[in-house]
Amino acid sequence: MSRKKFPRRCPWPVLDDPLYLEYHDREWGVPVHDDRKIYEFIVLEVFQAGLSWRCVLHKRENFRKAFAGFDFQKVGKFGVHDLDRLIQDAGIIRNRMKIEATINNAQRFIEVRREFGTFAKYMWSWVDGKPLFHKHRTLKDYKPYIPEAEAWAKDLKRRGFKFLGPTVIYAHMQAVGMVNDHVVDCFRYREVMR
Repeated sequence: MSRKKFPRRCPWPVLDDPLYLEYHDREWGVPVHDDRKIYEFIVLEVFQAGLSWRCVLHKRENFRKAFAGFDFQKVGKFGVHDLDRLIQDAGIIRNRMKIEATINNAQRFIEVRREFGTFAKYMWSWVDGKPLFHKHRTLKDYKPYIPEAEAWAKDLKRRGFKFLGPTVIYAHMQAVGMVNDHVVDCFRYREVMR
């Protein structure tokens, strides 16, 4: 009986979690230029702050429903009634400050789009329009954040964004492909480079 050969992956995905593996194998590190998708990742990163990504990933569809399909135009208009509704929504993480930050960030997101045309154009300017490639080999090689994330987080704070410090922004940069942080022997490292 032959053993099925599994591809080499980064050391962080939970191997017995199909949703987590799918995220690693299909999404993480793939460059994103669509503003709605970028906003989705910003929402998820805000809620992930201080928690596990696995927890947020398993509530992703609930977040999609709760936050109008991640339509930043609609979320930017959420009011007190929506805030109350979201605080009662057991399908999401019911943290008032994170919910308020998500609504606030939608409004700031729209302001950035007015200034730059798209949020993607603004976002990608922090890495000169192309992904950074690191050569990580083990979990120890990962840092909590990089200088680009620190600089960008500072600018976001100046613009009024909430819950988007350097560590959260670095996680966002990894998720949306601004940084290829797959370990070099992960099967996705070269695929994402293309």
